[in-house]
Amino acid sequence: MPVRLFRRHLRRHPREWGPVEWLAVLVLGAVTAAVITVVVSFARGPGRCGPDLRDIGGDCVGVTAGAFAADPGVESLIEAVAQENAKVQRGWEAPGNGPRIPYVRIALMMPFTADKHSAMTTDMIRRGLAGALAAQRQANRFGGPHYQLLLAPDGRNLDAWQPVVARLAELAADTRTPLVGVTGIPSSTSETRKAVAALSRHRLPTVGPVITAANMNSPYFFKTSPNNTQFARALALYLDRKPEQHKGFLVWDNRTEDVYSQNLRSVFEKHFGTAYDLPHHHSNFTGSSGTDKGIPQRFTDAVQKICSEKSDTVFFAGRDQDLPAFVARLAEEGSCGRTAKLRILKVGIGLEPTLTADAPTRWLDEARATIVDAASVDPAWWGGTTKPGKALGRFLDRFEELQKQHKLGTKPLDDGYAVMYHDAFALLADAVDRTFTEINETGHHTPKAGLPSRIPTKDDVYNTLVIPTISGNSCSSCLVGAGGTYGFEGPGKNDQWAVCKPVPVVEYPPSSGPGDRHPLPVYRTYREGTKGGCPS
Repeated sequence: MPVRLFRRHLRRHPREWGPVEWLAVLVLGAVTAAVITVVVSFARGPGRCGPDLRDIGGDCVGVTAGAFAADPGVESLIEAVAQENAKVQRGWEAPGNGPRIPYVRIALMMPFTADKHSAMTTDMIRRGLAGALAAQRQANRFGGPHYQLLLAPDGRNLDAWQPVVARLAELAADTRTPLVGVTGIPSSTSETRKAVAALSRHRLPTVGPVITAANMNSPYFFKTSPNNTQFARALALYLDRKPEQHKGFLVWDNRTEDVYSQNLRSVFEKHFGTAYDLPHHHSNFTGSSGTDKGIPQRFTDAVQKICSEKSDTVFFAGRDQDLPAFVARLAEEGSCGRTAKLRILKVGIGLEPTLTADAPTRWLDEARATIVDAASVDPAWWGGTTKPGKALGRFLDRFEELQKQHKLGTKPLDDGYAVMYHDAFALLADAVDRTFTEINETGHHTPKAGLPSRIPTKDDVYNTLVIPTISGNSCSSCLVGAGGTYGFEGPGKNDQWAVCKPVPVVEYPPSSGPGDRHPLPVYRTYREGTKGGCPS
């Protein structure tokens, strides 16, 4: 019945409603609701998370080559990655008669939002993303396959990884433009341990740029950073030269879910417990990273004991986000009558800029203390008088371009995230290039006329990564990265941790005593006692 006649029928027969009339009203209402839904959907577009991601707990989660809503300090870099990815896509589609440029995909799996309880701050996210983008742009400047950098946000607390891993596994099955590896895993937590295990079950080669907990291991998981044990060995070289009075004190984060802090505590106890009597001199605190478990950063007990015992060496088994609060509490007590400076020994990727800002620097002076950091990078590499090496120089060129285009914050290189995220991407890209060359130029695959060369798969890349690059005193096919020249020793050796990675020990503020005229030898991972076993 037409709508106009239906209305006239209602006016003439207001009380004669039957099944037909009720059905007509229901159908008309359903059609109207559907039309409104479609119109609103088109008006809104794909939403803040874009077509590939979905909102989980306020975070966009999933895998995408495009842009999406994230922390404001990160969005311009996300847009830059999306633009680079679109450029790579256009090279493959090759309008006109130009050659098609094949490409593969590498996923950056990490949070792109943060709050005060997140393991990764917005600054860390921004710098890590900038390092990965610099590596992508560098890799796309040359021949061979080009690279899309897929963004794979897994939530600010790293706990929304399951749909991300499932999607990555699907993308790896695409033989035309395959996903060949994953990088970005940022933090050693119980959730990231599960995520890494799941990625290994899908046989996806994965690189942790800034993972340091020595027990974060899985067959397909490679780490470009030193682990806590290797950091401790570098600190041991420092303490051999500057033992002071062996009045040690251990300050440790009591969050059981923080794999990093728990592992670092056990490493400190193993390596320095006896010499510095740590079993009888320690205190704990609740770190700020993680879900609410009471008031974080309560350091009164630790500081009072350090003062009363006149400790000269503090081992800090916690995250850098909590260290400024500890230094501030030390400053309230002053030097406590100590005759020697207090050394605060820590490990990490670099010197987080919040530790070297004006206020913490003043607090260190008031407490008569210095930070001693075993790290993946040394700011002197780019801020000193020595010209950076070729690989670091190329990275600095790309990073300087990004600095001009984006707000990267104060001292954006000092925390080491940009450097190590660059190297993690470069490790996978180097493996792709080596694999591509071998299978297409040595007779393993002969392209047919008009068809592209065979593109490496995740399995090809993994098989390349597990070929030992360091054997004896030689270093063939090592990664020549911004963070040094280093490699791996293959399955069954060192749990896929980087070998020969330089581990500088950095003091802040720098000491200038007469005993410092001869710098410490730079420790190289897994090569103690081996002469000539690492590249210069």
